Amino acid sequence: MQSINQKKSKLEQLAHQFVEAANGYDLQAVLALFAEDAVIDDVSVGEKFEYKRGIRKYYETFFIGYHTVTELLTLEHTAPDQIIARVDFKGDFGHETGGLDILVNEVGLIKKIDAYLN
Repeated sequence: MQSINQKKSKLEQLAHQFVEAANGYDLQAVLALFAEDAVIDDVSVGEKFEYKRGIRKYYETFFIGYHTVTELLTLEHTAPDQIIARVDFKGDFGHETGGLDILVNEVGLIKKIDAYLN
């Protein structure tokens, strides 16, 4: 497992960009990181959010709606196009830790996130 303080790969930069945009409640910046056919599968809410319209709904509901602030704890490369971000979530719901298993496409946009809570 690699600390987030070490030199950042492109995947690590993408994870940081996602968290920064999400924490800034910048919907357009968040959406710009995703492929058109992206999917967020969040087992903690029991739903898949497909395409940019689904990503928008997910972000507006669970980040903006709950005033979620995310802190990156660690990043682990699992494949050349995949990284797992261990995260700490705080918001109107309280406090949770979990993970974002991020898969990117050939042009470096997020293709899929498997999100879960511990």
